[in-house]
Amino acid sequence: MASNLVIARGGTELIPPISLAFWRWTLCFFILLPFTLNYLKKNFNKFRSELIKLFVLGFLGCGICGAFPFLAGKTTTIVNMGIIYSSSPIFIILISAIFFRERLSNSQYSGILICLLGVILIIIKANINLLINLKFTIGDLWMLGASIGWALYTVYLFHWKSKLPLLQRFTLISMFGAISLLPFFIFEEIYILKTSYDLNFLFWVLFAALSPSIIAFLLFNFVNNKLGASITGSVLYLYTVYGAVYGFLFFNERLEIYHLAGTLMVFIGIFLVKKNVKKA
Repeated sequence: MASNLVIARGGTELIPPISLAFWRWTLCFFILLPFTLNYLKKNFNKFRSELIKLFVLGFLGCGICGAFPFLAGKTTTIVNMGIIYSSSPIFIILISAIFFRERLSNSQYSGILICLLGVILIIIKANINLLINLKFTIGDLWMLGASIGWALYTVYLFHWKSKLPLLQRFTLISMFGAISLLPFFIFEEIYILKTSYDLNFLFWVLFAALSPSIIAFLLFNFVNNKLGASITGSVLYLYTVYGAVYGFLFFNERLEIYHLAGTLMVFIGIFLVKKNVKKA
């Protein structure tokens, strides 16, 4: 999943971000379609009632979480993206508490606060004046939006039970993800920047469709179905580690003191929140 960070920084230097997200999910859909078409045609009536939910999942998981990191990669670092995205489990548990009656203790609320403060520390680069003057790196805010979007996707993916097998469900999610991105792709092409359909485009779209899309999403959805949203969300903790490694190896990025302090706060917050989550 973390290979998406490399695409967000490297791919968007050559391809407009919305275009990259749109074609990624379009290609993903067409790769999966031959393996799922017969089942989808024969069993359409069984899952027709799920189509609105599948569109919402596509919009969240492929639309928001597909485009926002690519928009973020234009103005922020892989290190920042990895750390901010690793806060997503906090939002998963907070959303579960609000909408699905998971009770949180005082220490868990403290953990949420500490984690969010850690993310804010990274966004403002430990400079309180940036917060006072509301001057942020826009990419960090895009990444925060992606983190919240992924939390919503994870929670609803688990709670919205489906009659569809895993591969068929993901095929439709990727289709609706591409559909949700289509109007923004058209706007970007007409008013912002046109896409050059060359070998660089082919490489980055194919890489994006296979690695962080088909492989990562199918594995994530499978584990989410078996273990639940809160536990599965824990894999995002590793975004911090992989983000630092990828940033150092491929983009000569380095860790600053505020990165380390913010990461420590995120992990302390996660530790407190993950303790004894109970359902009402």
